[in-house]
Amino acid sequence: MFPGASADRSAADYVVVGAPLDVSTTFQPGTRFGPDRVRRYARSYEDYDRRTDARFSTLAVHDAGDVRAWDDAPDYVDYLSGALGDVVRDDAVPLLLGGEHTVTVAGVDAVSPDLFVCLDAHLDLRREFDGNEWSHATVTRRALDAADRAVVVGARTGSEAEWARADDDDVTVVPPERVREWLADPPAFDGSVYLSVDVDAADPGFAPGTGTVEPFGLTPRELRDVVRAVAPHADGFDVVEVNDRDDGQAAALGAKLLREFVFSHADA
Repeated sequence: MFPGASADRSAADYVVVGAPLDVSTTFQPGTRFGPDRVRRYARSYEDYDRRTDARFSTLAVHDAGDVRAWDDAPDYVDYLSGALGDVVRDDAVPLLLGGEHTVTVAGVDAVSPDLFVCLDAHLDLRREFDGNEWSHATVTRRALDAADRAVVVGARTGSEAEWARADDDDVTVVPPERVREWLADPPAFDGSVYLSVDVDAADPGFAPGTGTVEPFGLTPRELRDVVRAVAPHADGFDVVEVNDRDDGQAAALGAKLLREFVFSHADA
């Protein structure tokens, strides 16, 4: 159980769901261990948050455990979308723990947001990667099947075709060097929002335990500030791409960002 997520399911305002999918990772596998690893490294955090004067354990968070993954990604994502849809229909906010980034598609489908905001090193606007249309590298493109617009914060790499797609009006890219400027004057969050955190948005010096590391990334404080800015407007959230290839840095960061989301969302 995620520490402090002890509310009954029927009374929950937030529901943690683990999605340990690990089938299309292209460099360092291990995201199947992500949900439990995030829970584990959250154990050391204080229940009380000074900034919001709140206790995590009193914010009606429930941990529903993991939806066991299998190797058929589209079938699994469809099933997971149904489970997350049940959370949304119960007027609770889904908190999804990946798992590879592909699971985000289930969260977006369940929430059906107007805007998809993603912290990510990669554009993920491919139609396929190595012949796989359900690769983790296609997530933002798939999210745009449900959302009207996408903002990718921290992106610093992509194919030539992806950068061309990112020039379209429905995609905004905020590179690492512009994140502070974007935070100073963020867009108006009209309508519903889904927020996804791919932990590789962080510089690998801070979170090496992820599948596809990309240098020149964001600091943990920058990720925190983006989560705090978007959380009050969001109807769904995830942390993905945490694996077991470090000493807990990526999992500790992911766990802290999930807590920051809940504190900021509840405070609003």
